[in-house]
Amino acid sequence: MPEHQQHSGDGSTHTPAANSGPTIIKRKKALSVSPLKASSTLGATLAFLGMNRCIPMLHGSQGCTAFGKIFFIQHFRDPMPMQTTAMDQVSTIMGGDDSVVEGLKTLCEKHSPAVIGVPTTGLVETQGADVRRAVAQFRDKHPEYAQVAVVPVSAPDYVGCLETGFNAGVKAIIEELVPKATIANTKPGRRQRQVNVLAGSQLTVGDLEHLKDLLERFRLRPVLVPDISDSLDGHLADTDFSPLTIGGTLLDELTTLGDSVATLVIGRSMHGAADALAERTGVPDYRFPHLMGLSAVDRLITTLTQISAEPVPERIARQRSQLQDAMLDAHFSIGQGRFAVAADGDLLAAFSELLASMGAETVAAVAPSNGPSLKHVVADEVRIGDLEDLELAARASKAEVMICNSHGVHTAQRLGIPLLRAGFPQFDLVGGYQRCWIGYQGTRATLFDLANIMLSLEKGEIHPYRSRLKQWPQAERAA
Repeated sequence: MPEHQQHSGDGSTHTPAANSGPTIIKRKKALSVSPLKASSTLGATLAFLGMNRCIPMLHGSQGCTAFGKIFFIQHFRDPMPMQTTAMDQVSTIMGGDDSVVEGLKTLCEKHSPAVIGVPTTGLVETQGADVRRAVAQFRDKHPEYAQVAVVPVSAPDYVGCLETGFNAGVKAIIEELVPKATIANTKPGRRQRQVNVLAGSQLTVGDLEHLKDLLERFRLRPVLVPDISDSLDGHLADTDFSPLTIGGTLLDELTTLGDSVATLVIGRSMHGAADALAERTGVPDYRFPHLMGLSAVDRLITTLTQISAEPVPERIARQRSQLQDAMLDAHFSIGQGRFAVAADGDLLAAFSELLASMGAETVAAVAPSNGPSLKHVVADEVRIGDLEDLELAARASKAEVMICNSHGVHTAQRLGIPLLRAGFPQFDLVGGYQRCWIGYQGTRATLFDLANIMLSLEKGEIHPYRSRLKQWPQAERAA
């Protein structure tokens, strides 16, 4: 059964994980060499980009926003609606509340958004800014923009990573925009076919599209919070350029979450947001660490049959048998393989469990930040660090294949091993954001990719034996 719940710094060098999990080795370096992580500010921004007619306004300098905007554009290959409070030297020292008030006023005047997200950056958090107070000042000075939702969230660069900030952004959206059940007059189960979905940042646009299709096959109506598969899927809009997000979760949908029959939570990093939604709506939730691998997807399908009271569609059963066949075909190549994996906690745990189910071994595991998923990684140890740590561990353990985002290209080249790109960002690959990794189909495709990579290494290939006692023709001797 799935994990089903309703409410649920660097110190010493080695910290044993609970439940006989891996040893978590905390970072002790003063700086990062070949950084791995994407900041929590980008994670919170990504959450806002999944809301309809939304524009994130990062509270910080222009450089903070421009740097993150480049990552998003390279990954999604589309323009990104992002703004900044553009703090200068004076506002950095004297305080940036006026910058927030003026920035919100300008955005409301020019673009009339439905939602404005205000994630903080490391600059203003170090300064000690109170973004909630600044938003309150904006409300007092400009009551004419009361219809525009403003969601402040604390997400400094130096705390956590992409999945940490994404959870913080989704949690802030829920706390600010989802009314409590007593106020909204909602009742769990009133909409018997509606299911809320809180999906972590490790899921791609392709993953979310597959997940929505899966729920619809069970005659369920999914409401994703947020829904980047609708806003960042790379479609050409019929309208001219828009400074706001096109697509995503509608603001009005948030008022109906309390009427849903259930909530699906994908990723342990999303438990904070899930707790907030359960507290406000009372809707029961079903929590899944990830959706990669046969057993993980089986738990999801079992849950969907319980929620919908529908039998498993024949197409889904067919996909399951196809995955089983793929596992048989691929285990000869993947089994006993040695993999080095670097990713955020949820994705790292998912890959390590998938590899273990195929008889492979994660010999080097690195995460950019500590998190609840790390103690579930199937490995002897997990390092909190950067790509230098991964390179040293992979070389020492003789890793054969590396799984990482595009930052790991040069690391893989120095190690002389192939790289499977996964995670955020993927800036040297077109369409990486659209790839599906989850479900029976996504897992099947992943296993085929891993098996083909292992076959390219010619591992275990038996070369023909040529006896020294037999006289071979000159051409064969040369071969």
